[in-house]
Amino acid sequence: QVQLVESGGGLVQAGGSLRRSCTVSARSWRSVIMGWFRQAPGKDREFVGSIAWSSGRTSYADSVKGRFTISRDNAKSTVYLQMNSLKPEDTAVYYCGTGVSTYDYWGQGTQVTVSS
Repeated sequence: QVQLVESGGGLVQAGGSLRRSCTVSARSWRSVIMGWFRQAPGKDREFVGSIAWSSGRTSYADSVKGRFTISRDNAKSTVYLQMNSLKPEDTAVYYCGTGVSTYDYWGQGTQVTVSS
């Protein structure tokens, strides 16, 4: 069974940085792509970015391009979300997910709060 364990996050002032990590246990063919999502209060969960394990190819939402960077460490089965130049509107619960063509497995989610 694929399990995702997240760490990082917390409270930061606007303009600051945070790094989140997501480690996949029992990684297998069921984990081809890793994605980061976020959900703010009263809003739907939205895509932040993704990375493919094999190629390292990344994709980002327009709202975070140039500020957020996703990277991976295959040996540790860990993906990182580096968040720079944070804005109050980045405040949300952040989740990592994985799967093959859809995101079938999810981490527990962690609150990221950006104060103005």
